[in-house]
Order: sequence, then structure tokens, then C-alpha cells
Amino acid sequence: MKEILFDTISIITILNPLAAAAIMLSLVKYSEIKEVSFKASLSVFIASVVTMLAGGLILKFFGVNIPSIKAIGGVVLLIISLNMVQGKSIVATNSTEDEHEAAKDLDNISIIPLAIPILFGPGLITTIIVLNAKEHTITGKSILFISILLSSIITYIILRNSSSISKFLGINGLKILTRVMGLLIGAIAFLFLVGGVKALWLMS
Repeated sequence: MKEILFDTISIITILNPLAAAAIMLSLVKYSEIKEVSFKASLSVFIASVVTMLAGGLILKFFGVNIPSIKAIGGVVLLIISLNMVQGKSIVATNSTEDEHEAAKDLDNISIIPLAIPILFGPGLITTIIVLNAKEHTITGKSILFISILLSSIITYIILRNSSSISKFLGINGLKILTRVMGLLIGAIAFLFLVGGVKALWLMS
């Protein structure tokens, strides 16, 4: 349970569905929320599972080791966390302003850009690869799979109820939660960064 909790918190924090919900509300009609939420969450689940299964193989193909991914992933997550803690924007940190603007011209935003890259971005790709690399047993892989599934379900629940959550929290509430999640991502970033640098140092 401890590992499932850690992995789920790590994934859901980096997904940042609250920020994605704020974007979704500005782009879709109320009647479309249910369908868009389901498609986006399902896309995130599929992309995460594919990354879990194939991420390591891709790294081996390009000759990249896990410590290097942990180190650079820690830097990426640290940048994301600093932006969130500073409260620069409640817009999801995985997306750019240009992508946000381009989304307004799309008829269906559930997969692109809501699922990818707003929810499922570089930070999450790195996190899943690193979490998967530390699991060498079927039980460990199953724990990560369950964490991905739980995170996807939580994401769907938040997106599905985004209108009610937005009304309840308001802009200030969203900013506060975003900053808290930024702190959590910062802690995860340091774990990745220090672990990656330490492993690279021992390998040299």
C-alpha cells in the first residue's frame, strides 16, 4: 500500500488534473464535459501504460541509462515545481500558451492537447520510466500499473466534476492547491535528481 500510495501521489501530482480542468472549462461546453473527461482520462491511461511497457526498451535502443533519465527528469520536474510554487499561472505546466491558444480552434480537445501534452507531458513520461525502472518483479510492475489506473480514475473524477470544483475552490483555491502540488513535485524532483547524480557518480 505504501508503494501504491507513493506512486499514485507522484503521478497524480505531476498530471495536475485541477489545472487541466481549468483549461477544459474554458474550451468546452458544459454538455461536452463528460465525454471529453472520459476520452482524456482514457488517453492518459493508455499513454502511461505504453510508456511503462516500452519506455525502457526505447532508452536501451538509444543507449540512454536510467540514472541519466533520473537526473534530467529531476531538473525538468524542478522547473515545473518552481513555476507552480511561484503561482505564475493556473494553466497546466505541461502545456505552453501557444498550445492553449491552438486548442481553441479544435473541435475535439480531449486527446490533443488536453490528454497530450497538457496532462501527459515530459514530466510524467520521465516519472513513469523512473518508477518502472526501480521495479524488477511482477508484483512491482503490478503496483505501478495499479497506481496508473488509480491516477487515471482520479483524473476522470476531477475533470468530470470540474465545474463544481471550480465554483467551490475559485481562482484563489486553485492557486493554493497548485502551489501545494508544486512543493510535492519539488520533493519528488530532488529525489530523482540526487538519485540520478549519485548513480552516475558511482558509474564513473
